[in-house]
Amino acid sequence: MSEETTNSGCSEQACSSCASAGFCPSKKADLKEPSNAYSSIKKVIGVISGKGGVGKSLVTASLARMMKEKGYEVGILDADITGPSIPKMYGVHELAEGSEAGIFPCVAKDGTKLMSINLLLDDETSPVIWRGPVISGVVKQFWTDVIWNDLDYLFVDMPPGTGDVPLTVFQSLPVDGVVIVTSPQDLVQMIVKKAYNMASMMNIPVLGIVENYSYVKCPDCGKEIKVFGESHIDEIAAELNIPVLGKMPIDPAIAEAVEAEKIYATENPYLKDVEL
Repeated sequence: MSEETTNSGCSEQACSSCASAGFCPSKKADLKEPSNAYSSIKKVIGVISGKGGVGKSLVTASLARMMKEKGYEVGILDADITGPSIPKMYGVHELAEGSEAGIFPCVAKDGTKLMSINLLLDDETSPVIWRGPVISGVVKQFWTDVIWNDLDYLFVDMPPGTGDVPLTVFQSLPVDGVVIVTSPQDLVQMIVKKAYNMASMMNIPVLGIVENYSYVKCPDCGKEIKVFGESHIDEIAAELNIPVLGKMPIDPAIAEAVEAEKIYATENPYLKDVEL
């Protein structure tokens, strides 16, 4: 045969057009992109969810705040290109600046470094109507072209699902582990397993699960009301052999801080014991 083959017997031509080429176990090529020459990042933590609307960005910001409170240097790479929310949560609206060396992240009031597509748009309400390959390219540039300087933790807030962007992040960035965010609905078991299985296929450690919207506490009697039904997260975590990092209720104080764009001044007591 004239065609070169992989260890699995697939031809190189076939592999290049295969939908599973990015995580085929027979392909050992390192697709990691180099970070910016002026960046030194100790740990990259991805925050993922199998579906939208579970508060993934809130959990990302809360984890970043927690590590910042512990004295670490922290950054957030907002990889949710079509639905960015991180800058607004921190009250950051100015445009990022750059030089020949790269792009400088914006800095929130608590010192957290941020990079998001909204920090590059003249109008932050303008929709980003791009196809997958363009979006994936921008995510890569947030790693290769942004001058993060010295960071202990870089949190990557990913869009929901198991599509282009999570695949790009897992392939291109040296992700040390991921946190899965979910909610209590019955549908959750399947959704969590999708996210878990994708991370496993990409050989990325799953650090644990955070459940959001676990309950709301009655302001009069203190009773916990399970708005979305009984939680099944403990059983799922036991089945997958991963820890539950926290259960977050619907907390008006945190919601108000987000609306006031002051997440940088808020502590999330429901995640205070998380170790990353």
